Amino acid sequence: MKKRALLSVSDKDGIVAFAKELATLGYEIISTGGTEKVLREKGLSVIPAEEVTGFPEAFGGRVKTLHPKILGGVLYRRSDAQHTKEAMTLGIEPIDLVVVNLYPFAETLKKIRSDSQYTSTPVASRQLIEQIDIGGPTLLRSAAKNHEDVTVICDPADYDRVMTELRKGKVSDELRLELAAKVFLHTAAYDALIAETLSQGASTGVMLTSGKALRYGENPHQWGKYYELGLEVRGLGTWRLLQGKELSYLNILDADAAWRMACEFDEPTAVFVKHANPSGIASHDNISEAFQRAYDTDRLSAFGVIIALNREVTTEIVRKIIDQKMFVEVIIAPAYAKDALALLAEKPNIRAIVMSPVHQSPVASTLYRSALGGMLVQNDDTKKVTESDLTCVTKKAPTKDQVTDLLFAWHVAKHAKSNAIVFAKNEVTVGIGCGQTSRVDATWIALRRAGEKAKGAVMASDAFFPFPDSLDVAAEGGIAAVIQPGGSVKDADVIKRADELGLAMVVTGVRGFRH
Repeated sequence: MKKRALLSVSDKDGIVAFAKELATLGYEIISTGGTEKVLREKGLSVIPAEEVTGFPEAFGGRVKTLHPKILGGVLYRRSDAQHTKEAMTLGIEPIDLVVVNLYPFAETLKKIRSDSQYTSTPVASRQLIEQIDIGGPTLLRSAAKNHEDVTVICDPADYDRVMTELRKGKVSDELRLELAAKVFLHTAAYDALIAETLSQGASTGVMLTSGKALRYGENPHQWGKYYELGLEVRGLGTWRLLQGKELSYLNILDADAAWRMACEFDEPTAVFVKHANPSGIASHDNISEAFQRAYDTDRLSAFGVIIALNREVTTEIVRKIIDQKMFVEVIIAPAYAKDALALLAEKPNIRAIVMSPVHQSPVASTLYRSALGGMLVQNDDTKKVTESDLTCVTKKAPTKDQVTDLLFAWHVAKHAKSNAIVFAKNEVTVGIGCGQTSRVDATWIALRRAGEKAKGAVMASDAFFPFPDSLDVAAEGGIAAVIQPGGSVKDADVIKRADELGLAMVVTGVRGFRH
């Protein structure tokens, strides 16, 4: 019996070449609408869907494939004698391959929202409604359900894989099952986006894919898994493990925190992280020098450390790790010099992660966190505070160099757990106090870690000062300038005390909490 394929796609990329290969292999091609037109223009013989169904396309194309002659040809089980007999009685011929991708709802939504004249109007709604595919998901789900007999493709990226196997005679059971699972993920995500849009955000869907069991969770008595966020909700790009042991639950959390911090800076920057908090960060024209300065700021904490760099890992950096006998759990960076990777192989337990694409500035993404049996969702804090955002509120203004350090310290503080206090000088952290229940305690910890390095340094606070007491602690250590959001009912008292202590103080007008 002649093989038949149904091709009906919105994304025409690669469809002509795929169809030509099918024809060469003896497939009859059934098609609809725009796909049929494109294939005919390229000289392919195509059977219109309405010739199969005996019923014309109706309602502007809203109804064309929802017919027993098509759905029956996809759904009936070839191994079931009763199904086969019934198909013959009803004149239903089998359809062995279904290639469908859905109306571009997401793309249309993005285009409408990017229009400077966009408002949520009935016209915009009608445009979107017409991009809700009905026949496509039905065909895909039907073919996926009957994957024992039917091969289904919803992604042009799979054409080559399927064709490679078809040339050998048939598509393997394993690939048909994989493609069927992909269909249900695809249609579920498609429907979830429609539901989110029509409900105006009251409902949402999060697709989790590629689930992988980890050795354990936060502690050995807990299990853990890692999933990728499906479709277009990834914020920081894809990553790949180049060497080292498999990543643990905590490795992944720490690597994420470190990479987000590194992306905060445009200048070459090295970030050292422990327990999702920065232990040392430094910026410098030379990434190897930034690395050394970040390490030197708190060598005690840099034991079992996670390191993120927003520039290529150099051979010099790897040599520093080896020569200084550093205990490094993970390095994450946009690239690795070839010689650096070869040298890093001498430390096979160090996990080396490469990030792609490279982002040298904060990346807009959606953050998810489970809480109270539900899910908290927010956009990432991509607010980039610049010099133009600063307002000096004290009699003494910061110097140009101090402004540079104040902005540097602020960018660090927004990535440290609240309450967070950061001391910095020459674009190097000299003391960090974070995750404290009292801002005074956070200041005291930062001062203790900084020691003599606090003299002439600047201080950043991720939230306003409820009282002037933190300034007193910082001033004792020699802090010269302060950056903070402002907005406390005690602002006048805080500013007055800063003047009395001879401090320069600027406010950002925005808070940098991270819980």
